[in-house]
Formats: sequence, structure tokens, C-alpha cells
Amino acid sequence: MPSTDAFPLDLPPGFTALTLRESGDAFAHAKAVAAEQGAGTLVWVRRYDLLEFAVVLEPDEPLASARRAHFASMTAMADSIAAHCPPERQVEFRWPDRILFDGGLLGGIRLGWPDHCAEDEVPEWLVTSIMLRTADLAHVDTGLVPGAVALMSEGFEMIETEALVGSYARHLMTHFDRWKERGFKPLAQDFFARLPQGKAGERRAIDTNGDMLVHLPLDKGAPERIAFLPALKAASWYDAENDAPKLQAMP
Repeated sequence: MPSTDAFPLDLPPGFTALTLRESGDAFAHAKAVAAEQGAGTLVWVRRYDLLEFAVVLEPDEPLASARRAHFASMTAMADSIAAHCPPERQVEFRWPDRILFDGGLLGGIRLGWPDHCAEDEVPEWLVTSIMLRTADLAHVDTGLVPGAVALMSEGFEMIETEALVGSYARHLMTHFDRWKERGFKPLAQDFFARLPQGKAGERRAIDTNGDMLVHLPLDKGAPERIAFLPALKAASWYDAENDAPKLQAMP
């Protein structure tokens, strides 16, 4: 059973924490209670090896465009990691959902929505779910998995994971407020700043449906379109069998 007070988190106003035991599934539980519990519900699983939590959102636009909340969640998590990590360490993305730390796969983010919501309907809820590897990889032959990292082996030994969750929540609110006040473009620019650089002169944008549009230098035709939804559903960083980020090098 979830608890609301056994392990309190330092969350900003508007958030309510539900904590699950180690065997819990934050993503599944948040989706199951989203309609009842409402926006700001944060489901956190108390695990040593992973930082795993999910947040319920209530968008005010159709599903196809509301999914862009994923990019706010990605940027909020990266900002939280960057605020607590040792100096001169890099937090990067790979399209559209992978989080890397100093070039190694740390984890990623998934997004859920009601099964029967049409693309042009406003969904009753969205759930953004974060999973990052925290435990030391001492038990793993890192020569076989050079692309995997863990927070506790990357200078976060003195940081409580609860601090990262609270920081994420505050950054997420900031990004949603900025989206409302200034439009989506600044948020997209923050996301692109953590992607590998493209060709010189290349311009990138995120379409209303979340697709990435790439305008090549001197090309006057239609931009290259990189689909968002299929990649989001694939969650290529996630190892479903072990319920954890994959222990393998990823491009």
C-alpha cells in the first residue's frame, strides 16, 4: 500500500507524495491512480539501486500536442542532476527520452496517457515517469557495459535521492510556467542544448506533435522529420525484463 508520510519529500506547493515499497512500480501506479488523485501526485518508489518516481499532470490541450510535456520533464530532470553533480560534468540527452551522464547511459523518461484518448481530445491526465540508476556498478564488469553509469559512482555519494526528486519538481514547475508565458520554443531550445550538435548551420525545432524538424543548411525544401511518438513508445533505454535502465552502450 502507498504511504503519504512515512518518507516525506521536500516538494513545492501543489505536489502530493505517495511512496511505494521497493517492489512497487511508480509508472504503473501513477497511471492507475491518476484520474482519482489528480495533478501533482508524485509516486516515489523507495529503492536503493534506482531513483524511480512518476508525476501526474493534467494538460489543457489535445493529446497530440500535450505530449510535449515530455520535454519539460526531460529538461527538469537534467537541471536537477546538473544542480547537484560535481563541477564540469555533462548531462546530455539522446532523442527523445534517454539521459546520459558524462557519456554513459544513466536512465530515461517514459510518458503515459489514457488508452482510449484520441489524438485530438484533451486527455484527463498524463504521467511522466523517471528512472535513473543510482547504485554502484561494482558488481558489474564495466568493461562489458562501458555505456552505463550510476549516480553513486559518479560523485553523488553525499546526495540523498530525495533532494533530486524535490529539485526536479521545482524545475518542472518553472518550465511549465515558462511554457505558458513564453510559448514552447524556449523549452525546445533547452532540450536541444543537451542533444549532440548537428551539422554546421543546421536548425532544429519541435513540431506541435513532438516530432523533431531538422532544417539543413541552404536547404529550402521541407525539413527532415524525426518521429517522436514511435520512439517514445519504444523506450529504447528501458530493460523491461529487469525493470531498470539497460546495462549496455547506446548511441
